[in-house]
Amino acid sequence: MTTLLEDLQYRGIVYQMTDEEKINDMLEQEKISLYCGADPTADSLHIGHLVPFLTLRRFQQYGHRPVVLIGGGTGMIGDPSFKADERKLLTEEEVDANVEAIKGQMERIFDFSDDNAAVLVNNKDWLKNISLISFLRDYGKHVGLNYMLSKDAIQSRLETGISYTEFTYTILQAIDFGHLNKEYDVRIQIGGSDQWGNITSGLDLMRRMYGTTNSEGLTIPLITKADGKKFGKTESGNIWLDAKRTSPYEFYQFWLNQRDEDVIKFLKLFTFVEREEIEALKVSVEEEPHLRKAQKRLADEITEFIHGAEGLEEAKKVTEALFSGDIKSLDAAQIKDALKDAPSAEVDGEDSSLVNTLVNAKVSPSRRQAREDIQNGAIYINGERMQDVNHEMTEDDKINGEFTVFRRGKKKYTIVSYK
Repeated sequence: MTTLLEDLQYRGIVYQMTDEEKINDMLEQEKISLYCGADPTADSLHIGHLVPFLTLRRFQQYGHRPVVLIGGGTGMIGDPSFKADERKLLTEEEVDANVEAIKGQMERIFDFSDDNAAVLVNNKDWLKNISLISFLRDYGKHVGLNYMLSKDAIQSRLETGISYTEFTYTILQAIDFGHLNKEYDVRIQIGGSDQWGNITSGLDLMRRMYGTTNSEGLTIPLITKADGKKFGKTESGNIWLDAKRTSPYEFYQFWLNQRDEDVIKFLKLFTFVEREEIEALKVSVEEEPHLRKAQKRLADEITEFIHGAEGLEEAKKVTEALFSGDIKSLDAAQIKDALKDAPSAEVDGEDSSLVNTLVNAKVSPSRRQAREDIQNGAIYINGERMQDVNHEMTEDDKINGEFTVFRRGKKKYTIVSYK
């Protein structure tokens, strides 16, 4: 049987470990607690946060207990790790609201009811009780200034500037590791590669303060695409886990549109699909790439995991409606979401001529071209072909009484509203 560490290495998840042999022995000989955290800098996580938490979930599948930390305390400070500029400080009320929103997302990722049920913690619960004197005497005296300055995350900010507030962040995270070790017997901290300095700081502080020698750290590589570009963002910004920020359709399409060069890598990192199936899909990518089986499996798996069966069903419904041109099967909100990146225009509602509407909305470049487009069957109104050059636009051509979706050719959509 494949060991947990072997599975992680097959999937390309492991970047750095403090002691590989010790971690492997620990995982194979006992059931341990381990943790990963995220600061609530927004009311949702995005897919850039996913791999560390999915990795924590893999540990749970092997019988270990995940401790999921949401940084209600550290979120008040801001992690400077490899950020070019200082974060904008959020109010306590904003941070608290973000914590509550992210809790719901964690409940989709982890099992909180099994024998090795996940534990959800907020570091505000213990950090808020530390006084300034205690912070300096009990913790600060154990952290050498030269040691902190040697950390890459801090060095990268010395030229551009770093406040004392952000400078002390690594101590707060170190306190977290020590607290969780004492209270929950947490033995391993997991994080992205940018967290290596914070993780090792925690281990050093625990050793100095408590003599702790039974804890380790593991980091995950920065996720990049085959072309070397950073993964996880589109032209419109982050791909969020919250359906209000990134709809299930948009989320699904992001994964469905991954390139052949990237899709197997992402199946390994972002899904729990077994190795045998991944290898079969790899062959499919090489021998029958036009079928896009791997992309479909990736999109199905991760969309259902984050948005549930209903979210996946909605995403597929919108996808099929756009592919077939059956726009009227969707409601107004679904259409707006699916076509939010399509061109839009506002025209005079008093001018009901279809030809004039096409020209004024820049669907067709001229009246002559508009008439040719209509006659040639290239114009669709809300998914239905229109070949009557004398057609007058009516309320029946408006979706929800608000807008009309024009399509010229196979894929050129324009959303037209009226003034």
